[in-house]
Amino acid sequence: MKDQIFVFSKDVEAEQAAQGVTRKVLAYTDEVMCVENHFQEGAIGALHHHPHTQITYVVSGEFEFTVAGEKRIVKAGDSMLKKDGIEHGCVCLKEGILLDIFSPMREDFV
Repeated sequence: MKDQIFVFSKDVEAEQAAQGVTRKVLAYTDEVMCVENHFQEGAIGALHHHPHTQITYVVSGEFEFTVAGEKRIVKAGDSMLKKDGIEHGCVCLKEGILLDIFSPMREDFV
């Protein structure tokens, strides 16, 4: 949905990102990307890092996040900043949705 002004969720097909995790790449440009992730309870976002700054907003559910070696429980309304190169990952404690904003966009997602 690159460079589209309006991106409707109903028009975007979810793809399997990991066991128990589906991902929808929503609006994006070369500079920024919005991604919606649906997690089933117990699903794991494996520890990883990438050369993108990422902000994650918890839309719903409950997650245990590890960011730069620090573990915290986050819930709906919470957000996290993960600067480029910082290792991070999560475990879904209660089924939920995470909204990720990446800068620049993730070429590996399209």
